[in-house]
Amino acid sequence: MPTVFHYGPYAFRFYSADHVEPPHIHVQRDRNSAKFWLDPVRLARNWGFSSHELRRIRHLTQSRQAELLEAWYDCFGA
Repeated sequence: MPTVFHYGPYAFRFYSADHVEPPHIHVQRDRNSAKFWLDPVRLARNWGFSSHELRRIRHLTQSRQAELLEAWYDCFGA
């Protein structure tokens, strides 16, 4: 499970089995988790985050979209 970066309490990571899906990122904090598609950035699933936290995570994902997509393609190929 490659972790792309940490931001405060949030870990932004991929799962190795996810290569069959379009580019996305999993964000975890404690027992909470969310999945965001990367192109375009949009919420796919949420497990426990409040709407306030989801807005913050979405903003972080959007602001680092290029970095996340580059990491996705480095990890899984085109």
